[in-house]
Amino acid sequence: MSVPSHLRSLRWWDVERILPVERSLFGPTAWTAEAFWSELAHPATRWYVVAEDDDGNLLGYGGLMVTGAEADVQTVAVVPAAQGRGVGGRLLDALLDEAARRGATSVMLEVRADNPTAAGLYRRAGFEQISIRRRYYQPGDVDALILRLRPLRRGARAS
Repeated sequence: MSVPSHLRSLRWWDVERILPVERSLFGPTAWTAEAFWSELAHPATRWYVVAEDDDGNLLGYGGLMVTGAEADVQTVAVVPAAQGRGVGGRLLDALLDEAARRGATSVMLEVRADNPTAAGLYRRAGFEQISIRRRYYQPGDVDALILRLRPLRRGARAS
């Protein structure tokens, strides 16, 4: 599997294709098809993107919610075979660029405390930990690290 050749907006017909990835990565906390469809039904405040290789294979996806000056990264997921190849950074770059384009000046996100790879990606992008939500992820009693990037500047790059 290669690095993403292109990113494009996620469409409703992509949902069935991303569900197996969602389930494999997030297990019992995985989003349902209905959750994705609900997100896609609000384009004024939500934006989702997929990364694909030259053959159209799904490499990952990410989502963003923007409400005024505040934005939240809703999800970033990379298929296991593409992890460590810059896909997560490309997706995060796209989310940050879209947040800035929509006028956000800060971006928040939650990351599992037991996912140092994802936390490292976000920290390299300039996110700082501002809080911890104890036992947030259930089952498993895993803490959520609350991270914020502020100020957000247009053209900021995560990768």
